[in-house]
Amino acid sequence: MPVDAAWGERMVSNDVVTLVEGKVGRLRLNRPQAIHALTEPMCAAMVDAVIAWRADPAVELILLDHAEGRGFCAGGDVRAVAESGQGDGVAARAFFHREYQLNHLLFTSAKPIVSFMDGIVMGGGVGIALPARYRIATERTKFAMPEATIGLYPDVGGGWYLSRLPGQLGAYLALTAARLDGADAVAVGLATHYIPSDRLDAVKAALAADPQAIETILSDAATPPPEAPILAQRADIDRLFAAPELEDIIAALETDGGDWTRDVLAGLRTKSPLSCKIALRLLRDAAVRTDFADEMRAEYGLSAHVCQRHDFIEGVRALLIDKDNAPRWDPATPEGVTDTVLDTIFAPLPEGEAWEPLRL
Repeated sequence: MPVDAAWGERMVSNDVVTLVEGKVGRLRLNRPQAIHALTEPMCAAMVDAVIAWRADPAVELILLDHAEGRGFCAGGDVRAVAESGQGDGVAARAFFHREYQLNHLLFTSAKPIVSFMDGIVMGGGVGIALPARYRIATERTKFAMPEATIGLYPDVGGGWYLSRLPGQLGAYLALTAARLDGADAVAVGLATHYIPSDRLDAVKAALAADPQAIETILSDAATPPPEAPILAQRADIDRLFAAPELEDIIAALETDGGDWTRDVLAGLRTKSPLSCKIALRLLRDAAVRTDFADEMRAEYGLSAHVCQRHDFIEGVRALLIDKDNAPRWDPATPEGVTDTVLDTIFAPLPEGEAWEPLRL
């Protein structure tokens, strides 16, 4: 297990290393063979560490990063979730329940958190990175919410974060799974600082030594990001993704006919129509919520339904198991996804089955 010999006392739980270094608690994802994709034990280990640090006056700051490998976190272990979904779904629901408790715990942390979004940050990685007060992007950042590609939807607080982006960026990212680079992440407010990756080790060491100087340390290390590519498309995104219904968005893209639009439309047609419609309704609902716990409760209800539906199991098969990249969605078209189907998926769970935050 690759660990820095200078680290302080460490606890290892499967694929997460938690430790106290100086005056900071550190959460380090350590599952490089899967680009640090989250499992239920990983989420549980982080929950335990954050709870312990809440009451520890020696811990003034929490740092969240990853060990070796090419990304921060590629998401959740959706293959295992899909396997459970094909059966009774108990393990799948347990994973989502614990993952969302972690998301909420990070979001409500009284102690500041710094997340280092270096490399791939997708799905479940977004769910643990964005609750942080300070979010560091680098030249290697690749940010996306690609859930509609596998028949899921932008969960882990995705409804909350995407619905609060400027203009129609949230709908665009949810429906297309478009990737943002580090400059994009800063430009749209997903990241707070742009710091070259070769400065990160020094930044972490400085924070461990003097967490009270966090603002100065991050500001001094940050550099102006390059021009953000997403800004060149903002007007088109706001115009073409403004309609509330998926069919109308597709019609707008078809009518426009530009080169960029054709590529966007071709990508959108590969996504699950059901997932896309779930995403649009979720973003509308999330935009008016005022409590992140309510968002997590709603998303857990969705996940409990979706994890056992055809499109999620089929999407994981097509993209991650057989890798034929030819999912057979059901329904196959947006018109086939009725309001009745959506109402069923968005229906609250029975009493006793709903998600609840940790009671601390």
